[in-house]
Amino acid sequence: MATPAATATTVTSIPWWKEPTRDQWYAFVAAWAGWTLDAFDFTAFLLIIAPIAKEFDVPVPEVAAVLTITLWMRLIGATASGWLADRIGRKTPLMISIAWYSVCNFLAGLAPSFFLLFLFRALLGIGMGAEWPAGAALAMETWPVRSRAFMGAVMQGSWGIGFLMSSAIYGLFYSYIGWRGLLMIGILPALLIIWIRIYVKEPEIWVENRRQQTLQGREVRTPLFSIFKTDMLGNTLTTCLMMASAFVIYYANYALFATHLQLDLKLSPGLVALP
Repeated sequence: MATPAATATTVTSIPWWKEPTRDQWYAFVAAWAGWTLDAFDFTAFLLIIAPIAKEFDVPVPEVAAVLTITLWMRLIGATASGWLADRIGRKTPLMISIAWYSVCNFLAGLAPSFFLLFLFRALLGIGMGAEWPAGAALAMETWPVRSRAFMGAVMQGSWGIGFLMSSAIYGLFYSYIGWRGLLMIGILPALLIIWIRIYVKEPEIWVENRRQQTLQGREVRTPLFSIFKTDMLGNTLTTCLMMASAFVIYYANYALFATHLQLDLKLSPGLVALP
C-alpha cells in the first residue's frame, strides 16, 4: 500500500499542466475566455470616446461619464451573479453574463442617440460585473489545488489580452467599420455560450455540496452583510480601499489616453492602437 509520502512524490512528479483533466481544462478555458472577451467589450469603448463625442455633439467628459456608470453597475452584476451562482450553479450565471454584455455592446453600436448609448453601456456593466464571480468560482473550484493560485493569476491576466484584442481590431479595421462597427463586433463573444452549454460541467464540489444540503433538508447561506460585522470589518474596509485605489490609478492612466492621442496628437487609428 502506497504511503502518503510516496503518493505526494508521484503527484508532484507530474508536470502541473498534465494534472488537470479535460473537464477541468474546459472549465478554465470557459472562464478565461469569458473574462478576456469581457475586457474586449469594455476596453473597445476607451478607443472611441472622441468619435462618439463628435457624432452626438456632446462634450468628451459626458462620454467619459459612460465609463463611470459602467463601472458602478459592475457592483450590481457582481453581487447578483455571486448570489445566483451559489443557488443554481456557476455555469448558468456565466452564460447569462456573457450573453448580457455581448448583446448590450451590440445594441450600443446601434444606438441612434447618446441617451440610448449611455443606457446600453450602463446595462453592459451588469453583465461585465457578473462574469468574474461566476467564472472565477467555476474555474478555481474545478482546477487542481497544486496550480490553482498560478492559474488564478493567468485568468486575471487575460484582461490585458482582451485589451490587446480591442486595440488590434481598432488599429486594423476602424477606418472601415467606424465606432459603431467596433461595438457591434462585441456580439461575437455570445458564441462562446454554445460551447459552454455543451462541454462545461459544474464543479464537483458544488454539486456535492448541493446534494448534501438537499439530503439534509437545509440550505447554507452566508448573508452579504456579514462582511461588515465587527470581526470582518477591518478586512473588508482594507480590501475595498486597495481595490478602489487600484481602479482609480488604472483608469486615471488609461481611460482617456486614446482620446488624448486622437484629439491632441492627431494620431491615426493604427498609431493610437500601438501603446
